[in-house]
Parts: sequence; C-alpha cells; structure tokens
Amino acid sequence: MDKLADELESSGLGPAGLAAVGSVALALYYYYVRGDKQKGQFVGLWPATILGLASYLKITRQERGDE
Repeated sequence: MDKLADELESSGLGPAGLAAVGSVALALYYYYVRGDKQKGQFVGLWPATILGLASYLKITRQERGDE
C-alpha cells in the first residue's frame, strides 16, 4: 500500500489530487444528474481550496526541512 501512495505522490495525484478529482465528479453529479445547481456550484469550489491547502502544507514542510 505504501508503494501505491509513493507512485500517486510522484505522479502528482496524491490524496489531495484524488480529493479534488472526486469533488469535481461530485459537483457534476449534483449539477447535472440531481439538478441541484446550487449544491453543484458549491461543491465545485472545493478543488481549488483542497489543492491550495495541499500546496501550502507541502511548502511549509519543505521550508522546515521535513522532506
């Protein structure tokens, strides 16, 4: 399992990337399938937040020398 996590991280699709892709899929589901446009738009805003937070945490770790 650890090898899979390393491969995903090296490809740029770590947990944050997967969460962002999942939230896009969920937003499309709410917007088009369920017809709840407001919820779809709300969930559609999550990927930028998720990726921004992941970038911040990675930069913080690098500055501390943890990686």
